[in-house]
Amino acid sequence: MTSETGPITGPTTAAAPAAAGVTPPVTAPVTVVLAGARGHGRWHVENIRRLQDKGLVRLVGICELTPLTEEEFGGELPAQSPDFGELLDSTGARAAVICTPIPTHTDLALAAAKRGVHLLLEKPPAPSYAEFRRMADGIAAAGVVCQIGFQSLGSHAVPAIRKLIAEGAIGTPTGVGGAGAWARDEAYYRRAPWAGKRRLNGVDVIDGALTNPLAHAVATALALNGTTRAEDVTRIETELVRANDIESDDTSCVRVGTVQGRPVTVAVTLCAEHPGDPYVVVHGSEGRITYWYKQDRALLQRAGHGPEEFEYGSTDLLENLVAHLVDGEALLVEPDATGAFMKVVEAIRQAPDPVQLPAEAWHLLPAENRRVVPGIDALVTTAADTLALYSELGAPWAPPKEVSP
Repeated sequence: MTSETGPITGPTTAAAPAAAGVTPPVTAPVTVVLAGARGHGRWHVENIRRLQDKGLVRLVGICELTPLTEEEFGGELPAQSPDFGELLDSTGARAAVICTPIPTHTDLALAAAKRGVHLLLEKPPAPSYAEFRRMADGIAAAGVVCQIGFQSLGSHAVPAIRKLIAEGAIGTPTGVGGAGAWARDEAYYRRAPWAGKRRLNGVDVIDGALTNPLAHAVATALALNGTTRAEDVTRIETELVRANDIESDDTSCVRVGTVQGRPVTVAVTLCAEHPGDPYVVVHGSEGRITYWYKQDRALLQRAGHGPEEFEYGSTDLLENLVAHLVDGEALLVEPDATGAFMKVVEAIRQAPDPVQLPAEAWHLLPAENRRVVPGIDALVTTAADTLALYSELGAPWAPPKEVSP
């Protein structure tokens, strides 16, 4: 998730990369600059403070167009500058957390990489596959590492569920569904100039339900299917609609064909009647595993057994990045592990603009100042259960599906 405010353009200058693309060793505490400290960036401020208390990191700079006040920050401020590159140069930071508007991700990431600065880059990593490749290839060439901020992929549930599948707990896996029924009010789409936009000033944004607020549902479903890299995707079908007065989709579904031969279907809405926790369900010939990724909780249901529930821990992605830099632990979410997700983003980017739902297909909930699509909760659930698209489930407002090879 990206910050509501933050640097809109990258720095105008860049220091030379380390010799031969090799950066010097990193020791704790790792010095960190945060780009984007408002909106979701506030969560990163608190997380950095937590890791600072553990002696793992030290916050040395904040990059915002409008400087934070001490009252807003909640204490004595580190160095601040609206110029990300200047701040990296002046602080000598070894790592950066980027939580800025989606279109700025690639340029800011590359500015850091050229300075030998390692990265935690918020999701979605880029608004197009071309920008994603420019970022990932540039980072690799610079010899730095980058963690993509899909926190659900830091959950210990992901490898545990993969192990259950490999052991045959649900028989032969047949596909993965994802369901997200959330609610967002009118203010959500007015929080920043890029909110709810597909493009802004001619630049791709692609701030839709599948690509930003419920991107974890897509990435987690793909991961549990073993479909993580771009080359794992064979076909993408999308259906994008909107009840709100925005450019991007707020009610959408996608079905991904995979080299594994199993489809991944994710259905989401920001116009739910009764919002609930999103989840991913792995279907098998002899059972299913449902995973509520925000709770790190899974339910195993299989033939001949009673239901079994599991709760898991999670590894914080910035903490994992520090452990990778200092102790050589494996990085959990490297850029190429999100290539399949970025193929979905690209399919949505290339699809026709989302269809505006007719007035009779939604209503305003005055008490919450948000739009609701009647029946959408059941459609989201059924799509995840059957791996079908909205149009195949008889939604009268569903547009013709768009297919991306």
